[in-house]
Amino acid sequence: MAEKSDQAYPSAPANGYTRSDGESLVSEDELKRKKRIKLFTYIGIFIVFQIIVMTVLGLTVMKVKTPKARLGEISVQTLNSVPATPSFDAKFTTQIRIKNTNWGPYKFDAGSATFLYQGVTIGQVAIPKSKAGMLSTKKINVEVSVDTNALPSSSTLGSALNSGVLTLTSQVQLKGKVELMLIMKKNKNAAMDCTIAFDLSSKTVKTLQCK
Repeated sequence: MAEKSDQAYPSAPANGYTRSDGESLVSEDELKRKKRIKLFTYIGIFIVFQIIVMTVLGLTVMKVKTPKARLGEISVQTLNSVPATPSFDAKFTTQIRIKNTNWGPYKFDAGSATFLYQGVTIGQVAIPKSKAGMLSTKKINVEVSVDTNALPSSSTLGSALNSGVLTLTSQVQLKGKVELMLIMKKNKNAAMDCTIAFDLSSKTVKTLQCK
C-alpha cells in the first residue's frame, strides 16, 4: 500500500489569481506618479498664492502715495484793519498737518509756509525738518503774523476791507522721501494750497478751504 505524501503545497489565493513581480513594479510606479502629480499640484497652488500676495502688496502696501499738507484750526489772536489807509495786520495760531497714508514713514526736509494776499507774500513761518510716521499725521504748531507792509498801494484792498471779509491764501511745498520696507525710498513732495477768509467784524475765520 502506497504511503500518503506529506509534501506541502503553497495555498492558492482566495480569488485564484497570483500577483506577479511585474505587476508589483507597475503598481509602485503608478503610486510614485500620483505622488509627483500631487507634489506639482501643491507647488502650483503655492506659486499662484505667492502671485496673489505680491499683487495685493503691489496695489496696497507697496504703492507710494503723495503725502498731503493742510492747515488745521485757526485761532485768531489779533486782527486789525483800516479801510481808509488801507491796511491790516493779524496774528493767529494754527497747525500745519502733514498727512502720510503710506505703509512707511515720510521724512521731509525743512521748508516754510507762505501766506499771501493777491499773490504777494505778507507772512511766512518755518517748518522744521521732521518725519510723519506710517499711516499718521505730523502736526506742527505755528504762530503766524501778517501785515500789509509788503503790499503795493492798491485800491482793491480798501474795497475788500470795506466788504468786511479779508481773503488770504497759504502755500506749502515740502520735499521728502517715503521709505517702505526699509529698502525702498521714493521722492515725494507734500504740497498745500489753502484759502482763508477772515470775518473782520467778528475777528474770526469765516471759511478755510484746502486742496
